[in-house]
Amino acid sequence: MSKRLDRYRNLGRGALAALAAAWLMAGCSKVPDTLKIGVAQPLSGNLAALGQDLLNGVTLAVDELNQAGFVVDGKRVKLEVVAQDDRADAASGKAAAQQLVDAGVIAVIGHLNSGVSIEAAPIYGAAQVAQLAISTNPRFTELGLPTTFRLVANDTLQAKAMGSFAATQLATDRYAVLDDGTPYGKGLADGAAQQLAAEKKTVQVRQSFDDRTTQFDALAAALQAAQVGVIVTTLNDFQVVALMEALRKVGHTRVSILGGDTIKTTDMAKGQGMVDAIYATSPVLEAREFVTGRQFLEKYLAAFKKPPAYGGHYSYDAMYVLSAAIKRAGSAQPGDITAALHQLNGYAPVTGSMTWDDKGEQRYGAVGVYGLRGGNWELRMRSDRW
Repeated sequence: MSKRLDRYRNLGRGALAALAAAWLMAGCSKVPDTLKIGVAQPLSGNLAALGQDLLNGVTLAVDELNQAGFVVDGKRVKLEVVAQDDRADAASGKAAAQQLVDAGVIAVIGHLNSGVSIEAAPIYGAAQVAQLAISTNPRFTELGLPTTFRLVANDTLQAKAMGSFAATQLATDRYAVLDDGTPYGKGLADGAAQQLAAEKKTVQVRQSFDDRTTQFDALAAALQAAQVGVIVTTLNDFQVVALMEALRKVGHTRVSILGGDTIKTTDMAKGQGMVDAIYATSPVLEAREFVTGRQFLEKYLAAFKKPPAYGGHYSYDAMYVLSAAIKRAGSAQPGDITAALHQLNGYAPVTGSMTWDDKGEQRYGAVGVYGLRGGNWELRMRSDRW
């Protein structure tokens, strides 16, 4: 009997020793009690709904991770979202980036606009802070910084998608390519025109405007004179609606319009029926297209009382992949986390997985083509190899 008691006493001492060792290890951890996650998006102005949606995605993921208990290097820590409004402006974006770095964030999910991401990237790079952006301009990952990570396919693939779909799926031999004069819009339109040329299609009208123009009477007359059957455009939604109204005035409505992300909006429903067909391409695939998208949409609606406006499921996934990198690094040092992201094939709860090449391009990015039907955008086709 005494031997059995001694054995239990020894077991008890062993358990206490193990607990003490665990307590000491946690106490010696260099990981702070709170880890700050930066979010930089347009939270005011015309793009505020999109920026808020991206912030909501991060917030939802952080709330779930905190509730589950987030442990790094044997220590339970709290994740905290630190948000900055970049105002969709390069100068404001640079200021927001510096504020986040000064606040001690360990990584940043931002920005929406390519021009802002490109200008802010060197600030994050200098601090070794990983920047996970939904921006699509190829220049973002061509800066040569190890801290740039893109969440979706880039404009090179989207331009191919636009040109290829227009050439092979829309029956005409006379095309127009129009852009809004911005680096995003002009670059995407130029790429689409190049793809059309590669497909042996002739562009009859190639024209640039600024991103505010709504007077298109002269353009409508030119399109009618050239008997253009397909308009490939990166103009904004309100501009395309104005263009369709001008086309209706001259009786040239037997056309199809193919745009980019800037027309894949609910406002484009105003133009349905004014022309033969309206299509849009986007590298931001909708949450409902994924197997687990429905569960995400239900959680998002419960948390924010409205459906996502844009790419909240991508920022939600990015936060989960970032959390895996933090755990893998076992560190709160931005440089360690950036290195872990480069090594990671991260589980993304909605889109499946996120992993990057050496430049920070998303390996599994795809572009979808959507048709406007009954006021809703319906997926026609998608591919990662156009």
